[in-house]
Amino acid sequence: MEVSTLEFPYFTLRNRTGSLKPEDIYGGERSDLKAGLCRVGALDLGMLSPLAEAAPTFLREELLRVQDVQEMEPGVILDGLEKTAGARGPALYVHGYYIGFEKGCRRATLLQQNAGLEGRFLWFSWPSDGAAAYYTHDEADLYWSLPDLASTIVELDKRFGTETVDVIGHSLGARGVVLALAEVANRHPEVRLGHVVLLAPDMDFGIFERILPRIKPISKSLTVYTARGDKPLALSRQVHGYPRLGESGNDVSRIAAVEVIDLSDLPTESPTGHLYHIYSSAVGSDLRQLLNEGKRASARSGLVAEANNLWRLQPSEADSSRASRE
Repeated sequence: MEVSTLEFPYFTLRNRTGSLKPEDIYGGERSDLKAGLCRVGALDLGMLSPLAEAAPTFLREELLRVQDVQEMEPGVILDGLEKTAGARGPALYVHGYYIGFEKGCRRATLLQQNAGLEGRFLWFSWPSDGAAAYYTHDEADLYWSLPDLASTIVELDKRFGTETVDVIGHSLGARGVVLALAEVANRHPEVRLGHVVLLAPDMDFGIFERILPRIKPISKSLTVYTARGDKPLALSRQVHGYPRLGESGNDVSRIAAVEVIDLSDLPTESPTGHLYHIYSSAVGSDLRQLLNEGKRASARSGLVAEANNLWRLQPSEADSSRASRE
């Protein structure tokens, strides 16, 4: 694990708890928009460090700790992002279900590093309860957060300019991204974003198909990552009664405006099969080529074309070697 100490800006709609502990500063209740910097570091295990490196990939997240949270005005955070993002512009990331603030900071750190987004990264944390049993509560809190997410996207577009703002969503957060983009398209059809990336999106495939014509004109590209064996999405399909956008096997020819990346050939990086965006080096490399180099799927290494808008990502040497050890 490469993490030593990483810092990144955040926006959040969570309540302040009154706790002085950095990891507990925000809870899962709805509140007004706040912003700040989150600093995350890896535990110093001393002589036990080699054991940590040998641990399964999905356990390494537990070795990270939130060291400091410094709240600032949203405008100050965006001013700082203008200085660090460079010409490429910012990458806004929206997390999924079952993510408290502390867990979200740790996973945001891993995504920032895996996708090479240091300096560009802005984390949007809506008030997920961080409890596995509260899926429907999280859905309600996500929908409640949509106006602020849409306004954040519009503000970023105004500050950074045409096709410079990338937007990334994972799982339920990817559903939020799509719905927020639909609101952006309605309110500000002049907006032109960069690359929109939906990782393991927990969204009804048919609903996405209907919304797609509305959001496609405001983005340079739309990319969906899918996989077989994604257990949370399989459960969501049972709960909702319809296939999820992030599951492999859907008829993606119906969403021809989207580049679909099937990850089913990769080794499973976690027991759920849902967290490849933070653990798979192959996915990290593909995201780097897309988000930092602006390469479309046909130009990125590691992808094998399967249909007009469908590619299969091949394992990296690091992923294959790690899978054989684990």
